[in-house]
Amino acid sequence: MSGITLDLFALQLFTGLALGSIFVLLAIGLSLIFGLLNVVNFAHGAFYMIGAYAGVFFLGLTGNFWVTLIAVPLTVAVLGLGVERFLIRPLYGRGIDYPLLLTFGLALALVEIVRILFGLEGVPFDTPEALRGAANLGFGYFPIYRLFIIAVTAVLVTGLWLFIEKTSYGLIIRAGALDTEIVRVLGIDISKVWLVVFAIGTAIAGLAGVLSAPMRSVIPDMGTTVLVEAFVVTVVGGMGSLVGAVVAGLLVGVVVSMTSLFWPDMADLSMFALMAAVLMVRPQGLFGKTGGLG
Repeated sequence: MSGITLDLFALQLFTGLALGSIFVLLAIGLSLIFGLLNVVNFAHGAFYMIGAYAGVFFLGLTGNFWVTLIAVPLTVAVLGLGVERFLIRPLYGRGIDYPLLLTFGLALALVEIVRILFGLEGVPFDTPEALRGAANLGFGYFPIYRLFIIAVTAVLVTGLWLFIEKTSYGLIIRAGALDTEIVRVLGIDISKVWLVVFAIGTAIAGLAGVLSAPMRSVIPDMGTTVLVEAFVVTVVGGMGSLVGAVVAGLLVGVVVSMTSLFWPDMADLSMFALMAAVLMVRPQGLFGKTGGLG
């Protein structure tokens, strides 16, 4: 404890923000899908994993990380379109358990498909050359790639907020989250809105996968642990709340990072302790509400 300086504390804080940024991307996708479709998507971690492997594929195909960064979320979004249209949509109205069980089975199937295509061993994913090295933040050097992740998350969250809050289609999404029948009465095909929202949620999960690939091992089971982390963040922030997903994602990342600095043995358990503490005070989560997107 005596060796912990203010500079080290600040660097660890930024480490937490970088980790929290990945949590934010994962939780936003979960919250979008649950907030509008009322679907607990257990395949979310698998979409994250698919994003990482799609990144390996496109990087090997093009040799360009920036092209890969665009191609991956688009590819995972197309997969999400197919899943929502042909697998989940027939289950609407049958209760929350049906899509939950379906997405759980889908996750297992996607993992097995990746094992067949890529094998059981991990696949390397190097940090892009332009983002290697460290930047001097004044209180120490911090990896440029992790700063890039923080910046990408900030831009995406801002863009998503502007889309939902300031566009006519975003108004339809918010209205559909509150009352689908009213939206139908107005002559809007709510099924197309569900399709778009599910695709956006899965695309963001895929983006999180390719962004975290240089920091984590790209293996078929990488989505399992991440799914647990994503649900912890979503529960802490409040199911269906986009604001909660952002705040809770950063909060959980910082808590885990700081715990690893002061009490390393408890780092993996710290997010669960935080979740328990929040639920004791606010069972609905920090920004949870009875319905809609927050």
